[in-house]
Amino acid sequence: MTGALVLAIDQGTSSTKCLVVDEAGAVVARGQAPVGQATPAPGWVEQDANAIWDSVRVAVADAVTAEIAPRLVAVGLSTQRESCVVWDRRTGEPLTPLLSWQDQRTIGICEAVRAAGAEELVRARSGLPLDPMFSAAKAKWLLDRLDPDRVRARAGEIVVGTVDAFLVSRFGGAPVVEAGNASRMQLVDVATGRYDADLLSLFGVPAAALPEIVPSTGPFPTVRGLPPLPDGLPVTAVLADSHAALFAHGAFAPGAVKATQGTGSSVMGLVDPRLAALDRGVCRTIAWWVPGMAAAPVQAFEGNIRAAGSTLIWAAELLGTDPAGLAALAAAEENAGGVHLVPAFGGLGAPWWDGEAVALLAGFSLGTRRASVARAAIESIAHQIADVLDSVRASGVAVDRLHVDGGPTRNAQLMQIEADLFGLPVWRSETAELSALGAAHLAGHAAGVWDRGALDRLDRAATIFRPSIDETKRAPQRAAWRGAVARSLKDGVPSARAGEAVEAAPARRAAAD
Repeated sequence: MTGALVLAIDQGTSSTKCLVVDEAGAVVARGQAPVGQATPAPGWVEQDANAIWDSVRVAVADAVTAEIAPRLVAVGLSTQRESCVVWDRRTGEPLTPLLSWQDQRTIGICEAVRAAGAEELVRARSGLPLDPMFSAAKAKWLLDRLDPDRVRARAGEIVVGTVDAFLVSRFGGAPVVEAGNASRMQLVDVATGRYDADLLSLFGVPAAALPEIVPSTGPFPTVRGLPPLPDGLPVTAVLADSHAALFAHGAFAPGAVKATQGTGSSVMGLVDPRLAALDRGVCRTIAWWVPGMAAAPVQAFEGNIRAAGSTLIWAAELLGTDPAGLAALAAAEENAGGVHLVPAFGGLGAPWWDGEAVALLAGFSLGTRRASVARAAIESIAHQIADVLDSVRASGVAVDRLHVDGGPTRNAQLMQIEADLFGLPVWRSETAELSALGAAHLAGHAAGVWDRGALDRLDRAATIFRPSIDETKRAPQRAAWRGAVARSLKDGVPSARAGEAVEAAPARRAAAD
C-alpha cells in the first residue's frame, strides 16, 4: 500500500462508522462501534455524550492499523444533527445528557413560542419550522435545568452545542461548530450564516455559551488523544451527516436531489440563492460552506421525515418477524390492497409539520393479510418522500434525478416503488456509508488529495431504477395516501401546510456578539 489516505468518521444516531479512503476514492478499511440511547419517559430520547466519544475511539481503532496510520493526511467528520448537549468549557466534560434529534420533550417550549406570536419570525430567520427536532428548544430545556439564571452561560463557563462541536472540542482549543450543523440549531440566520440576536433572546441562549461558526473546512483543532491516530493530524472537513451524503453523491448543483433513508429520511438538494420563497413543507438550510468552492455558504432545501427505517423495525416486530422477513412478506404482494400505514409515531415532519398527528393503519378489513401490512409499511417510506418532492416542485425547484442511500435502500422492491411513485429515475448508491464518504471527499479536497476536477471524476457506482407506471396509475395511489394522512393530522389540518410559500429572510443586522 502506497499513497495518501483520508480517514472519515461518521458519528450517527445508532453507531459510529469509520472509512479509510485512498487516492482513487476506494475504501480500503472500515471500522464501527454501536451507540446506545435511553428513553426515560414517553417521547424522550437521549444519549450519553461520553459514550458517543468512546464509540469514536473504538471505531477509529477498529479501522486504522499500524500500516495505515502513518499514511493518513487528513480527517473528515460527519455527525448526526440537531442533537444538543451542554459541556464544561474548561474540562470538555458533558454536564447534561445529549438530547437526541428524535426527542419530543420540548413540545411545550415550542408551543409557548408559537403562543407568543413568534412562529413566523423563527421560520423566516432560521429557515426551519418551529419543531422540537431542532436544537434551540433543546438548548433552552437543558439550560433551564442546569443554569436557570444563565450566570454560567453568560460567563462562557459552559458550552451549548451539537455533536460535531462536542467531538471537535475533545481535541482542545476554542469551541467551534461547522456552518451546516449550526444552521440546524434554529439559532442562526440562514441568509447570513451567523447567530441571530432575536432568536438567541427568544430561546434564552446567551451568545457567550455558543461555539464559533466556521466553514466546513475549518479551521478546526488537530487530532489529540485519539489513538492510533498521531496527535497533530489535521481535521480538514466537518459536515452534517445528511449534507455529507449529498456531497458524496456529487450533487453540487440544483436539480440533483438525494433522499437518505435511515431511522428517518432526509430529502435534500441545493437551491439557487436567488430563490426568494420555498414551499412551507420544506426547510431552507446551509448545505456546506467551502470557501475554495463558493464565497458564501451554499443553501439547500430539505424535508425531514421522522420515521423510515424505524417504521420497518416496528412493523416487523408487530408481525412477529425481522426487517428481512418483513421485506420477504411484502415481496409477495403487488400492492397493499388499499392498506396504508401512516407512521406518525412522534407526529409528522415534512411536509406536514404536525407534532400532534397520530400513527394509524387505514383501509384494512377482516380479509387483510400480514403481507399487505408489510407492503404498506414499505410503501409508507416512498409516499412520505413523494410528499416532500411535491413540496419541492411547488417551490419551483426542478428535480431531474433522485439519488438514494441508507439501509432501507438495499430493498429493491422499495426502490422500484419509489421510482414509480416519484415518476423519476432513482439512483441507488452502491456504497452504504455515504455520509462518511462525503466527509472523506471534502477532507481530501481540502487537504489537496483531489482538486475539484478529480472530485467530480470520482467513481460513484449506482444502480438505476426507472418508473414502470404512468400518471394514470400513480395518481390514484397518491390520492389514497393523502386521504390516509388527512385522517392522521390534527383535525385533518396540518400546522404548516404544504403548498404555501414562506419568504426567505433578508440579510439581517449584525449578529449577536
